Amino acid sequence: MSKFLGIDTSNYTTSVALYDDETNECINKRKLLPVKSGELGVRQSDAVFHHTQQLPVLVEELFSEANIDKSEIKAVGASFTPRKMDGSYMPCFTVGSGFARSLSAILKVPLYELSHQQGHIAAAIYSTSRFDLIDKKFLAFHVSGGTTDALLVNANSKENEILPVQLVGKTLDLNAGQLVDRVGLTLSCTFPCGKELEQLALACLQDIKVRPTLKDCDCCLSGVENICKKLLDSGSDKSYIAALCLKHIEETLLLMTNRILDKYGDMPVIFAGGVMSNSIIRNNLTKKLPCTFCEPQYSTDNACGIAFLTSILNNRK
Repeated sequence: MSKFLGIDTSNYTTSVALYDDETNECINKRKLLPVKSGELGVRQSDAVFHHTQQLPVLVEELFSEANIDKSEIKAVGASFTPRKMDGSYMPCFTVGSGFARSLSAILKVPLYELSHQQGHIAAAIYSTSRFDLIDKKFLAFHVSGGTTDALLVNANSKENEILPVQLVGKTLDLNAGQLVDRVGLTLSCTFPCGKELEQLALACLQDIKVRPTLKDCDCCLSGVENICKKLLDSGSDKSYIAALCLKHIEETLLLMTNRILDKYGDMPVIFAGGVMSNSIIRNNLTKKLPCTFCEPQYSTDNACGIAFLTSILNNRK
């Protein structure tokens, strides 16, 4: 039996996963990094410390549950960088990448260096069984606390590359996940605020119309935070403010998608990243676009996509 270990130590979550390429099953263990009340995330130094504490525990839990022998592991993969591009670096990823290097040397198996973003895209492909997209040109959105990126995938692939991307749209200020968390904290939600903000928004029965701010295929979201703060100061209902925030993100992604498809031609569209686990945005966009959404349990940071890609790369050797 062949199993592949994936490791991801992002700025939000410690995660490890084992992917079985015979059964297509992935066992995933993850734990959020602790965040102090009222704060928006953690400092990199704190993230590194928490990952070093949490990663060994999760590995122990994973191997205990999977009940496998080390000889079954054929390769190890990890997120070495946030994105697969020059200058992309965050200290938190050195915890997972260093751990993966050690395991590769000890087990004498190949090591694959991947990016956190590739992991998110791969998790979307895996969770929706869109395996046809592995070598096909498509548009992927990675929408989270750290990115709001529109990416052409496999547009200019080279030999032995996996999911190469070309950035064709991005935020010019706030990321969508940052907007959700900032607005959420003003509404007394707990960080990360996505789930609580969604519950607030679901209670809103008003019809909301917004005007997204775009420059070509890039978006601007910081103005939405200011609008929401003014509404709160004027006594507007919290559910309305939450719904307005999410509506802005939804309409922004819709307009970005249409502009990119007009510019680069029709192609499959897939949405990944933590913000895309939001049921309101997901349900509305699927009514307006021929698109695929990563399943919610794989939308937030996890190592399943990394383990899945590790399997593909190893089998292509």
